[in-house]
Amino acid sequence: MKIKDVLEDKKYIISSMFLKNIVSLNLSLNEFLLLIYLINDENKLFDINKIVKSIYLKENITLEALNSLIEKKLISIDSVKNDKGKIMEIINLEGLYATFNEQIKSELSVTKREDIFTIFEKEFGRTITAMEYEIINAWMEKDFSEEIILAALKEAVYNGVTNLRYIDKILYEWQKKGFKNAKDVDNHIKNKTKDNKQKELFDYNWLDDESE
Repeated sequence: MKIKDVLEDKKYIISSMFLKNIVSLNLSLNEFLLLIYLINDENKLFDINKIVKSIYLKENITLEALNSLIEKKLISIDSVKNDKGKIMEIINLEGLYATFNEQIKSELSVTKREDIFTIFEKEFGRTITAMEYEIINAWMEKDFSEEIILAALKEAVYNGVTNLRYIDKILYEWQKKGFKNAKDVDNHIKNKTKDNKQKELFDYNWLDDESE
């Protein structure tokens, strides 16, 4: 068999997502090799002899890497009963998957925040300042949803006001009323104007609206 064929033998598969996120875990080379093996191992049975033979590390080094991964809560060894009632030790990778899931959520959150800043710049017709960036960021950190922030932005633009001070006042008026999304805002308008002709969402003077 040619060495080229040996090197291109795809016994172990590594996903691009794994490579992208693994760097942040600060793993040693031995931990990295062990994880690749465990991910590709179909039955996940804990067999130290099989693992040692597969990743070509000494047993003590393999156990050291295994214990380190357990301490980092990336893997665990669980005792389960098989169909015959025999206790077996299984490698559980849920810790690793949960860690990757949190990393992906964090990346999506950053992407959303980049998107909302872009929307503000588009509506304002200019680049937002560093101070404005911090104000918008602070709104999101105070648990204002992206939907409610963008609804307040539309309210401001509709009224010809393109500054964050006005939007900030609107947001806190809505917060006092317990609004979580644009539907809550719309329902409030409809309830307040039920005896008159219904007004549209952005045809309502929030700053003159008395608190209930």
